[in-house]
Amino acid sequence: MSDLLSYILTQDSFRKNRLPSLYSDFSIQKKTNPDGYAVNVAAWEQALTKAARDGYISSQVQARNEHDGTAQRRKANHLILNVGEELLKDLESPELGRPVALGSVVEDAMWKRTVVPVQLYKSSAASLRRPQWGLIDTTALSPWNVMTWGLKQIRDVVVGSGSEGPKLHSQELVLVKNLQEAGEKLIKQALGSNPSRTDLVYSKESFVESFGTILDENSELSDADFDVLLLYLSRDNSAIAYDGKTIKFRPTNDSPKEITQQDTTIASIKSLTATMTRQVEGLEKKIAELNETAKAALSKKNRVSALAAVRSKKLAEHNLQQRLDTLNQLEQVYLKIEQAADQIEYVKVMEASTGVLRGLNAQIGNVSKVEDVVDELREEMTKVDEIGNIMGEAGPQIDETEIDDELEELETKEREAKEEQEAEETRKQLAELDNLGLEPKGAIRKAPLEKNVGDALEDSIDKLSRMSVEENA
Repeated sequence: MSDLLSYILTQDSFRKNRLPSLYSDFSIQKKTNPDGYAVNVAAWEQALTKAARDGYISSQVQARNEHDGTAQRRKANHLILNVGEELLKDLESPELGRPVALGSVVEDAMWKRTVVPVQLYKSSAASLRRPQWGLIDTTALSPWNVMTWGLKQIRDVVVGSGSEGPKLHSQELVLVKNLQEAGEKLIKQALGSNPSRTDLVYSKESFVESFGTILDENSELSDADFDVLLLYLSRDNSAIAYDGKTIKFRPTNDSPKEITQQDTTIASIKSLTATMTRQVEGLEKKIAELNETAKAALSKKNRVSALAAVRSKKLAEHNLQQRLDTLNQLEQVYLKIEQAADQIEYVKVMEASTGVLRGLNAQIGNVSKVEDVVDELREEMTKVDEIGNIMGEAGPQIDETEIDDELEELETKEREAKEEQEAEETRKQLAELDNLGLEPKGAIRKAPLEKNVGDALEDSIDKLSRMSVEENA
């Protein structure tokens, strides 16, 4: 069982009980059972699209070693689907054989424009648009639409007569959903970190290196994928300017659509810097290996091999130093270019700001006009203060002696009310003692009300104590 088939069988729409239907010639159900036909077509279309996105579609590109010699990363078609004999072979099931109705799946997807032939996509900017036969326009009358419409009419007649579905012909198809997803992710990654003007420029090699794994970390986009992706970003999405060698991202719609000589030079410097960096890493690794070889030869008393290793190491160190010097110069040049590019943007902002200030100052007028306005404002504010003072003088006159007398009267009433409240509380406490029968002969009743309640209670308690002692005696 191929990796592709193993992956597809993990999808929910390819459960074991549905496999017989999916591998059968369900194209004959287009008229008799349109819902079942649509479900099967959608299952195959989604499964193949997702398998391609995750790198499970067979590709002619072989795995390659990275420049460090340790990691391996394979390339696969993520945006293009090669349909034909090889795909049928990969989808062949030991129990059910090959999917018979795959030709109908491809035809339906082409009609909905979820897939588009690669050659058609490259030649027509309108190939991603869905056909609208109810409208008469130049797009609807294009050779592609006429051919597709004719095939559909013939197909409907053939299916209605009970014939087999269309055959699967070998061709390359652009997976529109994967293409759009890759484009969106790539743009977000390139513009998401607020890059400088020079960061937006790439050579094609550095572009491939930077965004090869935009859809899947374990496999890179193939060269064919990058061809259609660059065309999509430049022609259909207008996110980049591209001349076949140099790529420049366009952050806004006002950004230039042409690649200038400056852009080409910046891309060349960045590409050369990346190449020199890889060479430096390779030489450093080689020097370390030669050093280990020399040590091993000395440990075995092999002086000739040790001298040869040391001699090679010296040559490698010399080459390394030359490349380090060159790399340092390239980095300095690039920094100066980046600084100059930022200065250009700064000057443009300053020029625009100057124009804005000039326009605003023109609306304000000259300095003398502003001074007159300020003087008039101060004069009017002074008038407001004068009017306020006059209105304050016109108010009623209040006798301060009357205010003091009224305040003293309020204080007296407050004090009397408080004393009355205290006296009432004292009377209540004495009444409670009366109810308990603890007051002898009304002694406490005769106490003046002004006497402190605490003192009265102490006298009562003392008398009760003496009475208790006398009774015991």
